[in-house]
Amino acid sequence: MADEKPGLRSSTEVLTRGFDPRLSVGSARPPVFRSSTYVFSSPESAERAFDLVAGRVKAQPGEQPDLIYSRFNHPNAEIFESQIVPLEKGAHAALVFNSGMAAITTALFTFLRPGDTMLYTVPIYGGTQSFIEGFLDSWGVSGVAVEAGATSAIQEAIRTTPNLRVILIETPANPTLTMTDILSAAHASAEAGLARSGESPMLMVDNTLLGPTFQHPLERGAHLVLYSATKYLSGFSDLIGGVALASDPELIRKMRLKRNLFGNILQPDECWMLASRLPTVRLRMNRASKNAQRIAERLASHPKVRKIHYPSLFDDANQIRIRLEQCDFPGAMFSLELDGGKPAAFEFLRRLRLAYNAVSLGGVETLVCHPKTTTHSGFTEAQSATAGVTDGLVRVSVGIEDWRDLLADFEQALA
Repeated sequence: MADEKPGLRSSTEVLTRGFDPRLSVGSARPPVFRSSTYVFSSPESAERAFDLVAGRVKAQPGEQPDLIYSRFNHPNAEIFESQIVPLEKGAHAALVFNSGMAAITTALFTFLRPGDTMLYTVPIYGGTQSFIEGFLDSWGVSGVAVEAGATSAIQEAIRTTPNLRVILIETPANPTLTMTDILSAAHASAEAGLARSGESPMLMVDNTLLGPTFQHPLERGAHLVLYSATKYLSGFSDLIGGVALASDPELIRKMRLKRNLFGNILQPDECWMLASRLPTVRLRMNRASKNAQRIAERLASHPKVRKIHYPSLFDDANQIRIRLEQCDFPGAMFSLELDGGKPAAFEFLRRLRLAYNAVSLGGVETLVCHPKTTTHSGFTEAQSATAGVTDGLVRVSVGIEDWRDLLADFEQALA
């Protein structure tokens, strides 16, 4: 990999770090390195590489060990992991995975032990909640759900939950866009560590909906930031990936050992695709956010819309405060609460012409879905009620089309 160039801004650094054209016959942009195994420069280098990958020793500052095998690492993963770091404010190390859920599960497997408790906000991505409640509990890890955005309740839960090891926040929450105060949770975590004369609970933030452009959890005290790279980092709805980033490289080193074991690294082709799209993440997210804000604020007064869930339309004082302190822009996601429940939601989806009825989010195209019957269909009625996932809720991920065309499409579908 190329040496880091200090003093550069992140939009420049993402195009200049992590790759040396001299190592790829002068190629101006990184090629795809498709290889399952790599030739060692010496027997000693092979021994050193295996000691590092097994965790028996730690790498020295600036050390670049020989590659071994693509289940452990490969050039395209190294390039991507280097180039995404400057985009996440406060980050010093990153790790790429073959899905967002792989990043989440590897993080939890790395830092949780049987007998531990983890705290998590709801609503949260359905797959994450199913993993916590339907899998980790059978391995002796207790999960405690707390309402997203409930600052005082979250602080109290952090102070009083026994054996608390991990706090997992998804903010904004999926699909209600409720925001949780990261800085407040970080302070409560630090205080809990002092009170117990031990390590503070680890604060993890799923930053998929606003990061890395509009929200910066590491600067607000989070230990680990997690992404479904499938979404805005990729931006074209054509690959699956995940990322973890941290200010402390030691956290990433520990996760790397688990990734080596599980083999859930992202493959070279997808790493190459992701790295090539990093320079345009901010451009795409800014355009989509402006589109979403214009559309959401106009639909808010539509007679068939009961409520719009969108950060610039918050009416709760605490939510407004969090949004203004924590986020640079409101993002490209909003949810419509339609009068008429499920029949009205289905009819709206049926009549759309430009927006696609599909799950996922963060693509250049606009995607719309009914969470109650798709992404959050595994919830019980009680869980749906707690999370605010109602029969009439429709989630919208706005793309980069012309906002006026999208608004006309939503209005005709509502008519």
